[in-house]
Formats: sequence, C-alpha cells, structure tokens
Amino acid sequence: MPFLSTESARALAELAALDALHATAAGDDSDAAPLERLRGIRSLIAALEADPATLAAVREALDAHTSWEAIADAAGLSPSAAKYRWAGGDDEIAARQEASRKRKRERPSSVPTELPGESVSEAAARLGVTPQAIYQRVTRGLLRAETVELPDGRKYKRVFPDEAASADAD
Repeated sequence: MPFLSTESARALAELAALDALHATAAGDDSDAAPLERLRGIRSLIAALEADPATLAAVREALDAHTSWEAIADAAGLSPSAAKYRWAGGDDEIAARQEASRKRKRERPSSVPTELPGESVSEAAARLGVTPQAIYQRVTRGLLRAETVELPDGRKYKRVFPDEAASADAD
C-alpha cells in the first residue's frame, strides 16, 4: 500500500509526465511550456504539503522518540515551526491552521496608499537621510509626525516634512 495520498501520487505522475515530455522533446519546440511545468511543480508541492503521509511520518518519528529538532531538520523547518505545524491532536492542528487562515483573510497584505503625509522611509529617501534621522527630527520637534490608526487596528507613522512641527506631534 503506497504511503502518498491519491492526490499527491496524481500530482507526482503529472509532473513526471511533463518531465518525460521535456526529455523526449529536447531541442524541439514542442516540449511542455515553462508555465505548465511551473504549475505542475506548484501542484505537487501543494499536494505534498497537504498529504496526510507527512503528519503520519511525524507522528511515527515522535513515537520513536525522535526530537523536534531532528524532525524539523528533516522537514526543512525550524523546530518551533515544526511544532506549530504538527504538535497535538488533529483538532488542535486544525484549529491552529484555521486561526492562521483567518488572520491572513482579515489582515491586508499591503500598506494603503491613501494615507496622509509620507512614510518615514519615503521622507528619509526624499530628504537624503536615514529613517533614524527622521525619527530624531520628530523627537526634536523639527518635523511633524502623526500615528495614523486604521479601522482594522493597523498603525502607521506618517511624517509631514513640508509642515512646521507643532506641540501636538506624536
């Protein structure tokens, strides 16, 4: 009985078929398109990441008293990442994964562009100084700065280099 799931075995077979097509068509323009190969590789990686065989292997290693450090090394992870991914029962693991997905859904991955003023790094680049120098100028009252808080709780320090500093700077 194979240890890989049907999905992982299918993704592996598809990638092997693309590899064989590429090998037989070497020098020919009919080989698998680069994006098709890339999709095949990513599909296999996703299938292997979700494969129950991975968790089963980790649990077997733990039953054999293998350390988290050795498991992490075999998986190419840090020990804390390996524990986070595989420690505990199925319900605990599922709850951690769902909490992680929920955080990713609720938190945008980019800084909004409609914020007032400039970021510290933008002001530093425009003025030809380091970000630390911008913070020092704000502390000394030479630049006005505000901390802008968005409705989702994210906070950004914004600098107003063209305005005189006032007593109400954050």
